[in-house]
Amino acid sequence: MSGDPVLLYDTTLRDGAQREGLVLSLQDKLRIARALDEFGMPAIEGGWPGSNPKDIEFFAAAKKIRWERARLAAFGSTRHKSNRPGDDPNLNALLDAETPIVTIFGKSWTLHVDEVLETSRAENLAMIAESIGYMTERGREAVYDAEHFFDGYEADNAYALDTLRAARDAGASTLVLCDTNGGTLTGRMATIVRDAAAALAADPGASGKPIVWGIHTHNDAELAVANALAAVDAGVRHVQATINGYGERAGNANIVSLLANLALKTPYAVAGADRLSELSGLSHAVAEIANLAPDDHQPYVGRSAFAHKGGVHGAAQVKTPRAYQHIDPAIVGNRGRLVVSELGGKANAGSRAAELGVELADSGLDSKALSNLVKELESEGASYEGAEASFELLVERHRPDYVAPFQVLDFTVVVERRDGTSTRAEATVKVEVNGEQLHTASDGSGPVNALDRALRKALGAFYPQLDAVHLVDYKVRILDGASATAAKTRVVIESVAGGEAWSTMGVGENIIAASATALADSLEYALRRSGGGASRRSERAVPR
Repeated sequence: MSGDPVLLYDTTLRDGAQREGLVLSLQDKLRIARALDEFGMPAIEGGWPGSNPKDIEFFAAAKKIRWERARLAAFGSTRHKSNRPGDDPNLNALLDAETPIVTIFGKSWTLHVDEVLETSRAENLAMIAESIGYMTERGREAVYDAEHFFDGYEADNAYALDTLRAARDAGASTLVLCDTNGGTLTGRMATIVRDAAAALAADPGASGKPIVWGIHTHNDAELAVANALAAVDAGVRHVQATINGYGERAGNANIVSLLANLALKTPYAVAGADRLSELSGLSHAVAEIANLAPDDHQPYVGRSAFAHKGGVHGAAQVKTPRAYQHIDPAIVGNRGRLVVSELGGKANAGSRAAELGVELADSGLDSKALSNLVKELESEGASYEGAEASFELLVERHRPDYVAPFQVLDFTVVVERRDGTSTRAEATVKVEVNGEQLHTASDGSGPVNALDRALRKALGAFYPQLDAVHLVDYKVRILDGASATAAKTRVVIESVAGGEAWSTMGVGENIIAASATALADSLEYALRRSGGGASRRSERAVPR
């Protein structure tokens, strides 16, 4: 097999788009393709033009774009058993896409030939050869995806190898072994890859041209990345994968993890290694375009990938950052974090306070006292994981010179149900700012929404900048289910303003009171980040 660099072939726009719940518009696909090209992805599979109008539109639009680094590939199947290549609409759609690479998949498993295609095994070999030949004769680089190869090899290795020979002899430049069902174990995969390469090397065919071997793995046994790396060790130099491991069922191999592993932990050259610092940004950008929340626990690029919660880990991390991190997170565009929790020690609390720009010496707390305070509050249900704005305010409120920008003196929330169908919520709040009290009311779609609107209405007279703050997420967790309707609840609210997001929390046996605490913290944090502003009535009308 070749000793050439490993080529990463991204199939997010085709195989990744098969993930349940993931729907990409034409513009989404083009934005992701541009992001991949800017990053330096060598090959991008844009879709299957023979299967749907959107992918036809994608390739039509792609022709008008100057691709700086990537080569585009169109994907499709071998000809239909009843068609000649020139009459096959799928093959002609691949040509119409006008991509330099065409990837064609064919059947390797006798089960699929016999019971899915319902054709003869000889005809399947002809379908593979004629489809590949039809592309290469027209100047396309043909990549052959051997679908279900590993299952097919286990069932009938001689026939599975014959399908590879058919593609190779017709001019395929790359033979990709696909673990389509995702169930092959790592050791067995490496063995089969080596055996397949050895078998074809012993029978080089008429052309004698060297073949690039490829791998395409799925994550059904949670081995997609490990299997792809094992295949590279076995000689593979073309790896198909998706951003963030998106794909059908349990997903595909994660190209983000593969790139980081190959670049940082193996001797293989791989395109993109010089742009690893942009890897986290790429992962998050694709997730944003796909309208999927980034996986906080995703290796290398997740928010928690380099987070340290345990006290022993946190203390060591402050002294020696590499003590509990396998790489410097900055290499992949990420950063380390010390999580403030009841499991953390004084190093976690003190270091996190320093990260937030809070000097403990000025706050009247030392690291140990802060750690003990956090543990006490968390024993009562608080949690500062994922609510770091509330943690920052906790420290801030212990400064000797701390002055609250406002106080919520009291509030009332009423929910009425009318006509047996519709509900109406109304909240009244009384706040105090610099000794001046203001009493306002507002309605809303629910009790929390009404309370939020009433609080903003009151404070807006003093702090107009709060108009820019928006609540984007609201979560409630029952802390003691055994207490049934009397259970203590924790509320976490995420807010945004000016492109910055933060989270605050409140705890209590009353969900409305917990929500009020989280809302008040959110608005106070917004004032803190904006410098506080003038705490006096603005010239606009004061609500009553």
